[in-house]
Amino acid sequence: MRTAAVALAVLFGPVAAGCSAGADRPAGVEAEAMTLADAPVHLRITGLAGGEQVTVTSSADDHRGQQWQAHAVFRADRHGTVALDTAAQLAGGSYAAADGMGLFWSMDPVGRPADRTGFLPAFPEARPSFDVRITVTAHGRELAGRTLTRQWTGAGVSTERLTVARDHVDGRLFLPPPGTPAKSAVLVFGGSEGGDSQRYTAALLASHGHPALAVAYFAEPGLPATLYDVPLEYFRTAARLLAAQPAAASAPVVVMGYSRGSEAALLLAQDYPDLVRGAVVYSPSAQVNPGLPNGGDAWTVEGRAVPRQPIPLDRVSGPILAVAGESDQLWPAPGRARAIGSAVPGAKPRQALVYPDAGHGVGTFPYLSAPTRFVDPTSGRVDLLGGTRAGNAAAQAAGWPRVLAFLDAVPA
Repeated sequence: MRTAAVALAVLFGPVAAGCSAGADRPAGVEAEAMTLADAPVHLRITGLAGGEQVTVTSSADDHRGQQWQAHAVFRADRHGTVALDTAAQLAGGSYAAADGMGLFWSMDPVGRPADRTGFLPAFPEARPSFDVRITVTAHGRELAGRTLTRQWTGAGVSTERLTVARDHVDGRLFLPPPGTPAKSAVLVFGGSEGGDSQRYTAALLASHGHPALAVAYFAEPGLPATLYDVPLEYFRTAARLLAAQPAAASAPVVVMGYSRGSEAALLLAQDYPDLVRGAVVYSPSAQVNPGLPNGGDAWTVEGRAVPRQPIPLDRVSGPILAVAGESDQLWPAPGRARAIGSAVPGAKPRQALVYPDAGHGVGTFPYLSAPTRFVDPTSGRVDLLGGTRAGNAAAQAAGWPRVLAFLDAVPA
């Protein structure tokens, strides 16, 4: 029998060693249930009967209005408490190992097969936050619930849509609030999916103080239709536009490229060392590959094809961070990441992060449901990305703070 009303507490901040979420933790405090989308929360249920079984469910709507859900089943300890960070699960949940954020990254669309594109809510500039509803049920009734607001943009972050016709660049510019201490500015772009796929990443980077510009470089109006003959000068224009922002004054420009975008990122760092002062590459390539989907040349510079050969990286003026999943099935990113991260005498610092059980979906920010397969929009081909959802989620949770620390430390 319960002795108190069931409560679902939401706590923020790190968990002290040896403590469960909700124990005496000076850094973890009950707060308004609102935080950035890349920040963990610690959920704790109290007021249950000792040994009582409960189901905890998460739900959220994507940008199409499709509802997504995940659930986990727990048994309360003898004090009538369930701390989701550490509580062992009973069989039948959406994820297996104890994971305080499992209800976020393991969501699936309700009534449909697992979605190949993953969960994405409305675009950050259209909807700066999204809600996740957490409910606790037992014996066929709801015992407690909270709605958590997950923000793409923190207070004061500004957003501007850029177009090729007006700005010579297609993308979205996110700037930190005025007066934010200067940090590196980040030009971020995706891979063979095309379009402006990294706008969520850019929104969160700006929320952490980094002026960020997410750009599309094909498959948008005014741009090449496919990954073919994309001029590197286009990225140079974007980097100069970002560097010209008052919020980026005196700050170094870092490029962040994912998958095929890693080639462009490394080529920019190599060819424009006075403009680009560092690079972060996810699931990277260490060489130039053919265009997609029909071959030919992917990149040009000054109207000439960039040769399909290894990218030397001998003129790069800043540090490089390569991130890959050990189980990548799309291409040999782990070996390429290690090669990129290898120390070269006299070169700027380089490092590689390679995560076990993660695949091509190793990045970027954590806590969203992500796929392990991908439908290429230009070819319709279904690509197996490798890894597991749990492995990708763990890699994102571990890797994203290290990426932010890397960006904070890039010298001017």
